[in-house]
Amino acid sequence: MTLSEYLNQSSFSAQKEIRRVLLIAFYYHRQRDTKTFTTSQVTEWLTTLGYPKPNQSRLKESLKKSKLFSAAQKDTYRIHPSAVETLDTEYPDLSKISEETISHDSIIPEEMLHRERTFILSLIKQINCSYENNIFDGCAVIMRRLLEILLILSYEELNIEAAIKDASGNYKMLNPIIDDAVTNGTLKLSRNTKEHLDMFRKVGNFSAHKIYYNAKKKTIDQIIIDYRAAIEELLYKSNLRT
Repeated sequence: MTLSEYLNQSSFSAQKEIRRVLLIAFYYHRQRDTKTFTTSQVTEWLTTLGYPKPNQSRLKESLKKSKLFSAAQKDTYRIHPSAVETLDTEYPDLSKISEETISHDSIIPEEMLHRERTFILSLIKQINCSYENNIFDGCAVIMRRLLEILLILSYEELNIEAAIKDASGNYKMLNPIIDDAVTNGTLKLSRNTKEHLDMFRKVGNFSAHKIYYNAKKKTIDQIIIDYRAAIEELLYKSNLRT
């Protein structure tokens, strides 16, 4: 169950503040295994959804008085086990693992993809979601994969795919594809994209193959702007963005 579906099913907007706190805390309890929370977290959850910022003093007092919650430590609370049991009965689907990837356009806005290509959209969502959940090696590998696919689709769209195939008619590895893309006069990539293609490949390769290496958030942050620009350019080249 997605967050939007859950909010709709629980009539979230119609609930009083303490009930909203219970519902959103339960969502993160089941979906992210967030067993405890602070008033600051609650405030962030609610304001992110577009609701008014709660009065912190009143919120703390409400949490202390409510039998739906119990104190874990200073300014840290958890949902009372009996309340969890009740909510599990009310929303059984929330405990089921969904195959839907929920992301928030942190690296590549989904709106960039204009034509219906489910497999491309899935990769975009996985890139964003892995970054948002601190899975940086996974993010780097999928970024590399999307780059390779869009390069191939761009060559196919321009009917020049023979330039990146071997004698058996199979597509070459990414390295020689990039070598050709940098100089290919029909593909005509921008200078900025040409300059960064090999860096995108290297970041993905390190995460996929380097034994003692782990990507960090900084690794991805340093290339986000140029990567997004390159992907948008390739979406145009492959006729997936108009």
